[in-house]
Amino acid sequence: MKQGLALRVSQHLALTPQLQQSIRLLQLSTLELGQEIQQMLDENPFLEVQAEEGGEDFGIPVADQRPAADEAETGFEGSLGPQDTASASTTSSSAETEGDSGDFAGGESEPSWEGDGSTETVPDDGEWGGEAPAAKRNNLGEDDEVDATELARGNESLQSWLHRQALALRLGEEDQMALRFLIESLNDDGYLEEPLEELAAALAPDDLEQQEELVHRFTVALRLLQTLEPPGVGARNLAECLTLQLKAMQQDEEDEDIAACAAALKICQQPIDLLAKRDVKRLSQICGEPEANVRSAISLITRLEPKPGRRFVDVERNIVIPDVIVTQVGRGSRASFRVQLNPDVMPRLRVHDVYAGALKAHKGEGHQALQQRLQEARWFIKNIQQRFDTILRVSTAIVERQRNFFIHGELAMRPLVLREIADELGLHESTISRVTTAKYMATPFGTFELKYFFGSALGTETGGNASSTAVRALIKQFVAAENAKKPLSDSQISEMLKEQGIECARRTVAKYREALRIAPANLRKAL
Repeated sequence: MKQGLALRVSQHLALTPQLQQSIRLLQLSTLELGQEIQQMLDENPFLEVQAEEGGEDFGIPVADQRPAADEAETGFEGSLGPQDTASASTTSSSAETEGDSGDFAGGESEPSWEGDGSTETVPDDGEWGGEAPAAKRNNLGEDDEVDATELARGNESLQSWLHRQALALRLGEEDQMALRFLIESLNDDGYLEEPLEELAAALAPDDLEQQEELVHRFTVALRLLQTLEPPGVGARNLAECLTLQLKAMQQDEEDEDIAACAAALKICQQPIDLLAKRDVKRLSQICGEPEANVRSAISLITRLEPKPGRRFVDVERNIVIPDVIVTQVGRGSRASFRVQLNPDVMPRLRVHDVYAGALKAHKGEGHQALQQRLQEARWFIKNIQQRFDTILRVSTAIVERQRNFFIHGELAMRPLVLREIADELGLHESTISRVTTAKYMATPFGTFELKYFFGSALGTETGGNASSTAVRALIKQFVAAENAKKPLSDSQISEMLKEQGIECARRTVAKYREALRIAPANLRKAL
């Protein structure tokens, strides 16, 4: 084999630091973007927040030259909305490739990115409803009485909140240490999972007499712990947690609820399976209560909080801020939809004109490093602009393709995959996936994640396709209208879907039912 030299010309995509930042900003949620912006403001002196809207804003161009008075405004002022659906989509200067959010290497005069900085948060609801009012009882005194829900909105943990209440108890040193040890042994849900004997054995593995003393101390401390806020904290199991909350409610409920509380306490002493099955007749016989009282008691139990520490856990305090707002204009067949970015999540950023001008006029020691920081600020503003521009384009395309959903609801949802939006906008599927992850759209029917509007297709008898989202809505509708004494099985729901012309197997129905958190037929049956 003869060796030789050859010259080959090829093209490849280089992931520059600017491009990597653009990709990372694109996939961040609204909250994560706010944290990223705050970190950049702390680190980069050339980046600042524009405080007043409508004030004199030189933005990035001042770093190079002062714009003339008659020069046309070229800045992207964050005024993308409100616009009609047909005109909300904006074009990009260059087509994006896989993971590419645009290449701005040749840009010299980038505009400022403006928007309001205020946000309105909505707390996540608990899966058990959480409508039951928390019993306002604690050991802090009337002046120091604070609702646990308000404290959970801050940064205080469950343990620190319980330690504060324990300070008001006049305990000896040993009892105080035992109570502190139990508080630190609680899990995130507020339960004491390990038995008292195991906790004592872990502290004194070789001394049986000391173990007995510790068990006695822990028993007394546990009773004190279970009197603290929130109600139900320190329970060993679900039945004990519900019992503690019911006893707390007995002190605050009106006279007409006393019977329901008493019946609920009796139900909690029975096997929890009977409560899960809602076996009213069996519970009525065992507890010796009328069926009407048992039903009222079950309704009362469902309003209790099965996880007392839920409100104090960080992951449970998720908030949803819509990135896009869709409003309806007109009615009937002439209805159109206006797609706009949420001004509350759009940051008002610009390059500090004083620092940029000083850097332009004076070149001395450290000029190169400062020039690099200035360029980073420019790229950051440009990438944020590109992020919101892409979100708006994708959202507009979704609204156009799911128009029937915004008129009739989820039953009219049509099948949609990422590839369709990617081909329409000239982007890659990975870019669409990043845009639709952790981004939310406020619609007339509620707030949904952008991924909600994408769904697989199920075949129909006419040869068309039905969206899996619409099928789940039909299943929910069938279950809501069923006879409680004879609930529909998965096979029956599958047959009902076939009557609607939708081919859906029983296993698929079971998968959709579990995704909707609907119990099986044997658990939905009212005995």
